[in-house]
Amino acid sequence: MVVLGFGAATAVGTLLLMLPVAAESRTVTGPVTALFTAVSAVCVTGLVVVDTESHWSMFGELVVLGLIQIGGLGIMTLASLLGLLVARRMGLRMQLIAQSETKTLRLGESRRVVIGVIRMSLAVEAVVAALLTARFVFGYDERGWHGLYLGVFHAISAYNNAGFALYADSLVGFAGDPLIMVPIAVAFIIGGLGFPVVYEVRKSLLRQGYRRRWSLHTQLTVLTYFALALLGVVAVIGLEWSNPGTLGPMSALQKVLVGGFSGLTPRTAGFNNVGVGAMNSSTLLVTDVLMFVGGGSAGTAGGIKVTTFALLAFVIIAEVRGEPTVHVLDRKLAAPVQRQAVTVALLGVGAVVVGTITLLTITGMDLDDVLFEVVSAFGTVGLSTGITADIPDSGLIVLIALMFIGRLGPITLATALALRTRGRRYELPEERPIVG
Repeated sequence: MVVLGFGAATAVGTLLLMLPVAAESRTVTGPVTALFTAVSAVCVTGLVVVDTESHWSMFGELVVLGLIQIGGLGIMTLASLLGLLVARRMGLRMQLIAQSETKTLRLGESRRVVIGVIRMSLAVEAVVAALLTARFVFGYDERGWHGLYLGVFHAISAYNNAGFALYADSLVGFAGDPLIMVPIAVAFIIGGLGFPVVYEVRKSLLRQGYRRRWSLHTQLTVLTYFALALLGVVAVIGLEWSNPGTLGPMSALQKVLVGGFSGLTPRTAGFNNVGVGAMNSSTLLVTDVLMFVGGGSAGTAGGIKVTTFALLAFVIIAEVRGEPTVHVLDRKLAAPVQRQAVTVALLGVGAVVVGTITLLTITGMDLDDVLFEVVSAFGTVGLSTGITADIPDSGLIVLIALMFIGRLGPITLATALALRTRGRRYELPEERPIVG
């Protein structure tokens, strides 16, 4: 149902974008371009083959904005509801234990989840839109409804981690403006953490001392998300500090602001305030890793998710220590969860490897650029070194498949693995092959 729902939204969006009224030139947009744009919007990726502001008319831009909102709200709602579905299948004892430990999304809260996602999304988007509108109107002389439109468009795009911008160079023209950069960064961080985490953190702020009883999911998400964000910020600033094509010519304060934003966007936000194609290869590789990991579950971010990454780290630590079980923040990790994390991560690696080899064969472009493009598509990030428009239609189809798999694959796969449990009536003789 999730896949069919997103497929239907993509099909409708493609047909609307192919209408002559959707293009600034009032001509029919090619089916591959329309499909690519629709998938990129519904999957809140941000990769584009045509400039959003110059190619699409007001109608086309509104279609893109609607698809972004549908994709963002849809993925947050469905992922949260799928989490409740998994909880209901655990059995009464496990349900009661989980409910007493998490104190977040309790049983029978499906309606509250839907309403909560919509309320939170609209509230964050409204506040960020107001801040951006004020800056566009008073700082850049974007008067009247156009200033409001710019504020609303970029607020929705930021919160949904979509990365679509109404400027050909994304946000490069505002790189040194904290009144633009900070609201956008706050928006995509909140959206990328996920509704269950924001819901629980909000409750902890309303009730003093509640933080000590955060659920394991919230603790893992918050700690890992911000640890990787800090790593990204430090890595980008350090590696690009003297690069004449990016941070080199800037003052120290501007380097910290611009580099900090560039280090946060691999959390699948997709906006760039410097030319990604001018970055060093080492920076691109670090960004590849951060884009692959992504953000929080049941949020607008993509990737394999920070919880998956964190669980794999704890599994490795337990194995290195020779411990028979895995313990995470004073909790024992169930064996099925370990297998689910390994499966999601390795299948993600497989998708990136196959996509990279296929695109290299089709395009003949450099490995750095192709790998970056593939990981950006799979992680639904939207960052690009600038090769998207030069990729032939067959290569765009590959990226379309990667965006769709990257958006829905980890969520639906993890849910299916959690629900697909069956007992084994017998065990075969045990044997240990040589490892390593």
